[in-house]
Amino acid sequence: GIISLISLAVLSYERYCTMTRTTEADTTNYRKTWTGIILSWTYSLVWTVPPLLGWSSYGPEGPGITCSVNWHSKDANNASYIVCLFIFCLVIPFVIIVYSYGKLLCAVRQVSGINKGSGRSREQRILVMVVVMVVCFLLCWLPYAAVALIATFGKPGLITPAASIIPAILAKSSTVYNPIIYIFLNKQVSEVL
Repeated sequence: GIISLISLAVLSYERYCTMTRTTEADTTNYRKTWTGIILSWTYSLVWTVPPLLGWSSYGPEGPGITCSVNWHSKDANNASYIVCLFIFCLVIPFVIIVYSYGKLLCAVRQVSGINKGSGRSREQRILVMVVVMVVCFLLCWLPYAAVALIATFGKPGLITPAASIIPAILAKSSTVYNPIIYIFLNKQVSEVL
């Protein structure tokens, strides 16, 4: 789950950098791609190893089918880890996504100010795509984060195993939606289809 969140943030930043770059992209240089992949996995590893070293713990999630952070433990050790996960693995990636797509939209608006005709419809398509991607990100991860925070800080037994299944499935399927959104909202791709 963390790697998918961080990957979405890295991809949004890379999309912003690629779209606002003034020079032609070098398709033979994969250094930035590998750097993004390595940073994503390293960042995710930094946030998934601590429970193995004693900062919180892993345990069965929901009905016991999958394994995740022990959301139900009420001690300070576990609660501090959950808060840090929430901030560093949900809030910060979301801020990066909003920043990157927001800056991308501003850049497109500047270009469309110069090219009034086709620039306006392109700006609207990009705006729709950005809004849909950010909304999908929130729809996938906020229910999971809310369930985790309620399980950690709410009354014991408030979140039943059955109630935690759908948020977990939504969160873990989030990486599927961006390519689908891009395919259906990208004019060049949708014309081919």
